[in-house]
Amino acid sequence: MRVAVLGAGAVGARVARQLLSADSVDQVVLRDPSAERLAWAARALGDRVLTEDHPFPALLEADAVVVASPRGTQLAAAEEAISAGRPAILVCDGLAETVAILKLDRMAQDAGVPVVVGAGFAPGLTCVLVAHGMAWFDEVEEVHVYKMGAGGPACALVHHRALSRFSYDWRDGGWMRRPGGSGRELCWFPEPVGPRDCYRAALADPVLLHHAFPEVDRITSRMAATRRDRLTAPMPMLTPTHAEGAAGAVRVELRGLKGSAQETLVLGAAERPAVGAAAVAATVTEWVLDGRVSVNGMAGMGEMVEPVGFLADLAARGLVAEIFEGDGAVA
Repeated sequence: MRVAVLGAGAVGARVARQLLSADSVDQVVLRDPSAERLAWAARALGDRVLTEDHPFPALLEADAVVVASPRGTQLAAAEEAISAGRPAILVCDGLAETVAILKLDRMAQDAGVPVVVGAGFAPGLTCVLVAHGMAWFDEVEEVHVYKMGAGGPACALVHHRALSRFSYDWRDGGWMRRPGGSGRELCWFPEPVGPRDCYRAALADPVLLHHAFPEVDRITSRMAATRRDRLTAPMPMLTPTHAEGAAGAVRVELRGLKGSAQETLVLGAAERPAVGAAAVAATVTEWVLDGRVSVNGMAGMGEMVEPVGFLADLAARGLVAEIFEGDGAVA
């Protein structure tokens, strides 16, 4: 069994490590335009990794393809994988690119291969948490997603730009466009992150969640940001980010009816975003290879996996979901 991982950055290298350490695959083909990153990955991961730098070979021999490359490269990678009849797992979180990838749905259906879109920390784990929470209600009316942290430099750049672009919320049968950086809301994340101010941004979660749960009336997303983040969002990033980001967290809030009572459910998880994204991507790759995913075609994590079993597999990797109860205490 061989898996190709496109991108040897903070997430891609960790996906390769998790697949190999769990003996999920026999070999990983790791592609990246940076020979330096590939050399580091080869030293760290051992002789079961085959590295390929630019220019890449024309043929990509693999049983599945994990796309963890930077923004702007994932659409072409998805098209290539589908054309070759290979299942694809895309760790994408940019709104525009996610929408463009979803337009390949017919191509994926015709090829008869699963294509998992947004298989990271957020979107990804957030979609699974929402799918899990849906079973707690008779009817879900609202879903709200919050995220904090970035997986690495490429992810940080996407988040930086997202604050200066329009946010799209689903509300009462249509998309509402709101300015990025607006809609301040104080949100409590699982410890050690705690309370953070969150704002609207061009995030992909509402698009994927509406695709999975079209019956929900209202779907929104926000990300944690500081005043400086908001003021500098329209400008180029001047300060380099940490290679793997810092502490991060996700939180989803569902509101709806259970019987005749109005109920609210809040689920979340805390982890460094690169670590969390790699755990989600590696786990869903294993599910794809084992034939355990629900869709032969294109879909987000909320449609692709059975949430209870998937969260149990994530917990075995150390990524544990939490539930908020009462006045903010975490159980």
